Amino acid sequence: MRKLFLLVLLAGISLAGFAQYKPVANAAGVKNQFAAAAQKINSITADFTQVKSLSMLSEKLTSKGKFYFKRDNRVRMEYTSPYQYLMVLNGNKVSIKDGQKTNKMSAGSSKLFQQVNQLMMDCIKGTVFDNPDFSVQLLENSNSYMAAMTPVTREMKSLFKQVKVIMERGSFVVSEVQMTDTKGDNTTIHYTAQKLNTALPDALFAIH
Repeated sequence: MRKLFLLVLLAGISLAGFAQYKPVANAAGVKNQFAAAAQKINSITADFTQVKSLSMLSEKLTSKGKFYFKRDNRVRMEYTSPYQYLMVLNGNKVSIKDGQKTNKMSAGSSKLFQQVNQLMMDCIKGTVFDNPDFSVQLLENSNSYMAAMTPVTREMKSLFKQVKVIMERGSFVVSEVQMTDTKGDNTTIHYTAQKLNTALPDALFAIH
């Protein structure tokens, strides 16, 4: 179940060094701009590269795929290399396909699942600073903003030490998410070739 929660969060996004960022002077203004920009996004299509750094392995594990988002609360995370794996979130329903095996469930069946789902949607919708499960510090450099999120609830502390969300300056589109779990393992998702507000068929998010 822990793997499932982490994959759902990833659906929701190399990281520059934390020391290169500095606190934002007008944090309230930037938060309002982020929320306003996110409200204009009805759909997102992107390529993604996921890199996992495990404390027990010297080599990094890299996978690639396609990410789709459509308002309201519809996400498709499709891993294509080096293996095929599909996660679809449609409202309160979730479908996970691993090879020939498909599992379906309700997002409302677990409080922890709901919290992770909320975090993912907050990142997309620009409400990440209002998430009560995290303490959020807003930082910036010349190219981007970073929301450095530290968990404050027991459920989130059981999964993460920290979550960092990188947003492009100007557009406020989330370009990267880095997660550090309780074991010190790191997962980074980098999004490229992002297209906003294109027509996406409902069939992409169908759960039968």
